[in-house]
Amino acid sequence: MKIVIIAGGQGTRIAAVNSEIPKAMIPVGGKPVLEHQLIMAKRYGFVDFIFLTGYLGQQIQSYFGDGSKWGVHIDYYQEEQPLGTAGALAEVKDCLSEDFFVFYGDTVMDIDMNRMLAFHRSHQSDATLFVHPNDHPFDSDIILLDTNHLVTGIVTKPHPQDFISHNHVNAALFIFNKSVVDCIERGKKTHIEKHVLPACLKAGLHLYGYISSEYVKDMGTPERYQDVCQDWESGRVRALNYQHARKAVFLDRDGVINKDNGLVFRQDQLELIDGVEDALRLIHQKGYLAIVVTNQSVIARNLCSHDELDTINAYMETLLGKRRSYIDALYYCPHHPDGGYPEERKEYKIKCDCRKPAPGLLLRAARDLNIDLSESIMIGDRNSDVQAGINAKVKHSVIIPTNEAGKLIEVLRDLI
Repeated sequence: MKIVIIAGGQGTRIAAVNSEIPKAMIPVGGKPVLEHQLIMAKRYGFVDFIFLTGYLGQQIQSYFGDGSKWGVHIDYYQEEQPLGTAGALAEVKDCLSEDFFVFYGDTVMDIDMNRMLAFHRSHQSDATLFVHPNDHPFDSDIILLDTNHLVTGIVTKPHPQDFISHNHVNAALFIFNKSVVDCIERGKKTHIEKHVLPACLKAGLHLYGYISSEYVKDMGTPERYQDVCQDWESGRVRALNYQHARKAVFLDRDGVINKDNGLVFRQDQLELIDGVEDALRLIHQKGYLAIVVTNQSVIARNLCSHDELDTINAYMETLLGKRRSYIDALYYCPHHPDGGYPEERKEYKIKCDCRKPAPGLLLRAARDLNIDLSESIMIGDRNSDVQAGINAKVKHSVIIPTNEAGKLIEVLRDLI
């Protein structure tokens, strides 16, 4: 399987770091970013590369040669004129494998490539997009997904006014089938996000979003470059890979993230607690995932549908994004054990293993995200939250006063 790395960018925004070498050759942790990408791919058994080069591309070819120094094989396509992020793919179509990875050469990352590939194949996807939450979704391209992770739309920045969505940001890391290349007009400057992906949707190809909180960050500006260098030196880049068991802070929603003003079954009822964004930032700075686990009996009570609850949760993520913070995932229980009301949804009026104090939500998150529960924390504002943490055997399970972000931050500073 081929790994195609787009390394032709001039890097005008990051020129202050070094304008005399290609952007993909700027060093992080003592090696060019492109070399880190090559080493990561080889770690997963991928050894066949195509480098698409442009500006100062001869420096890249001089450094890497045929790749034998690293035990891989590298072919090159040198653009005679800039073709954007996608144009050169059409030029090398005959050299591509049926499915192939696409990296941007200015991206610092460490991901479980086999896990993403397994997702791609299990969904019989024509194109799989790596999507992740970040702290600036308002100025990022957002990928809209249905409940099966099928891409239903792409919203480029700037977003429409009053735009609401989950924090599913395009990370510019892809697995493409060769059918995607048919949507690229040969010889024309073309971009993946702006032209190719919309053309794929229009053509009826199946695009899926692979959601992950692994480390994928472009270093396109001097500020971002400093950030990724610090993250590399601290070990954060490698630590977030799915192959490593990760630590999480599990958080109840109502009363911990948003104000508990009774059952929330409409978007206009959800209001963030002031200061919760600082708590989430602290969680991520310390290398933990922030996972919301919440009982939502509004489904069983027939106060709202799953789609309506999904919109409420997307609204919460949108508000957090505007405060430059985010959660990594959200799990909810739709059940309620007590029946007998005429308006209720009887199929959800059951005793289940996911309604807190049962540990089901935490256990599911641990399986999905490779979380080490013995190093994780549960924080909520009810005894049922604490008991759920105890039942899941987390390291600490703590109750805090309702609607008190200050206490949440105090507890976090003590525990992480």
